[in-house]
Amino acid sequence: MKLLIADDDPQIVRALRITLTAKGYEIVTATDGAQAIAAAVDDRPDLFLLDLGMPQLDGIDVIHAIRGWSEAPILVISGRTGAADKVDALDAGADDYVTKPFSIEELLARIRALTRRLPQHDADPVVTFGDVSVDLAAHSITRTTAGETRQVRLTPTEWSMLELLLRNPGRLVTRQTLLEHIWGTAHVTDTGYLRLYMSQLRKKLEHDPARPVHLLTEPGMGYRLVLED
Repeated sequence: MKLLIADDDPQIVRALRITLTAKGYEIVTATDGAQAIAAAVDDRPDLFLLDLGMPQLDGIDVIHAIRGWSEAPILVISGRTGAADKVDALDAGADDYVTKPFSIEELLARIRALTRRLPQHDADPVVTFGDVSVDLAAHSITRTTAGETRQVRLTPTEWSMLELLLRNPGRLVTRQTLLEHIWGTAHVTDTGYLRLYMSQLRKKLEHDPARPVHLLTEPGMGYRLVLED
């Protein structure tokens, strides 16, 4: 199981990495909020250990960004002991909250409790919409028209955009979430990228790209994938 430790205190990161690695966990680390989001996208951890008081982006912002596309458990580890801080973190999407200093035994118990709640998936699903079939595990897309099935080739960026929509079927995925997921926090205002790649996806996957019925734009907000016609 892969854990992401995001904390700007190098001693805590080192101690947790050593301890959790010894317990059999695979560890990814980040020292600020921007690194945490990038690592979340690149490494897809199964559980997050997040500090709130990180540079670049506050832990609450990181939780919001992660919750835009991931349901992996988030355990906050913070020196902030106020009730309001705990409420803000839990309302943002965190699953549990531990205050510093903490005992490693308590932390391990909380990690075990959160991992017991994880859904057990044998494999990523195959998602279909219209005449398109997407195998998420194999990164394979086929399209059947007039009885003929052919492969559809996507660029890595097109795939990243489509995958995020596929993992949130029927739900609005905001422009900020897409931009952070694909290009990182430095490009959260570059909405022109999204229009360009959405246009390319529609040309490859929609029956009539000018009148899409699956890859829909929510004006001023983001995009939504509708599986049913």
